[in-house]
Amino acid sequence: MLAGDADRERAVETLKDAFTEGRLTQGEYEDRIGLAFQARTSGELSALTHDLPRPPLPLPARPPRTNSKAVGALVCGVSGVFVGVTAIPAIVLGHMARREIRRTGEQGDGLAVGGLVLGYVVTIVMVVAVALMVALITAVVHEAG
Repeated sequence: MLAGDADRERAVETLKDAFTEGRLTQGEYEDRIGLAFQARTSGELSALTHDLPRPPLPLPARPPRTNSKAVGALVCGVSGVFVGVTAIPAIVLGHMARREIRRTGEQGDGLAVGGLVLGYVVTIVMVVAVALMVALITAVVHEAG
């Protein structure tokens, strides 16, 4: 079958793509382009492109990483429920993590918010407990005195 202009254009385009992607050297590209313009049949054109290496498959995109400060905020918030002291670091890390997440696009905003909520709740409960203890001690001392 005689080679048409469309067949020749397709073969030349395939050779250009292969050269651009580094699958053909400059010399191989020039030789094959010359042969493509001299080809008279579709079979001759096909022979110029059938042995080209396939383009490499694209690598899958890596998911964004989770912000480590967000993880730290949640860990401190959860441990603050049992220990109490780590509630303040949970708040600090949570705010730092949310700022970094907005800037970098990392994942972990939910973790940071969880750490913030736990940190604030534990801190409020501790402040209320200390205030009640102070009021109770003051009332006992005042009654005794």
